[in-house]
Amino acid sequence: MARSSAIACATASRNWAENSHHSYGMPLPETITIRFTEEDAGYVTVRPVVKQTFRLAELADMVVSVTGKNVSRVQQIFRAGTVVYNGYRYWWDGFAGDENEITGALARFPDDDPSRLFNPAQVTSITLEIGGGTQRSLVGVARREASAKKLFHKRSPWEILLKAAQDSTPRYERYSHAERADVYRVHLSSEIAASLLKQVLDVSPRGLQKKLTARQPPAAMLFFVPRKNSVGAGSPP
Repeated sequence: MARSSAIACATASRNWAENSHHSYGMPLPETITIRFTEEDAGYVTVRPVVKQTFRLAELADMVVSVTGKNVSRVQQIFRAGTVVYNGYRYWWDGFAGDENEITGALARFPDDDPSRLFNPAQVTSITLEIGGGTQRSLVGVARREASAKKLFHKRSPWEILLKAAQDSTPRYERYSHAERADVYRVHLSSEIAASLLKQVLDVSPRGLQKKLTARQPPAAMLFFVPRKNSVGAGSPP
């Protein structure tokens, strides 16, 4: 009888402790003290360390740009207290947050939306996907650097790149939190890719030629269309 009472008391105490922890757990912090410095490919270097206070929304914005809208990964990084973003390593005193809190913090960020139709006029950047697997590389081309027409040429590099989207309608792939844009993909045959690259190189200004020369023809192209009114805290630096 005494043993049964002890077990019942222990069970009740454990349940009370679990419920108390759930009810009175620390909420996510409103502000976080962040330190950051340049990431130098893993080498030990003497770099200035900058200290700054982030709002939770700013930290979430930066982490989501790395992880996507993935609750478990965001939760893990918040707890670990470190992330590499845009060539900088950030660190802070790690903090815990339950799944519901993290989900609430991420609710303001956009979701994938396959119903969004592709509009070539709204594309602001294109990425050439070259190779695959461990040999895969990405080369980004912004509209502003490819829109100028070379002397005696009727089309700009940008117009030639966009023509690939006319010949084969891009399919919706995902929303990129890093680029704050919807991403559409077109796969290219080897013949079309080689012809496309040659045409672009023939009409490219020097800067773009330098970027694309000696590159293999792309296996695919990614088109980025910014989402209007998309959330972004504009994380520094």
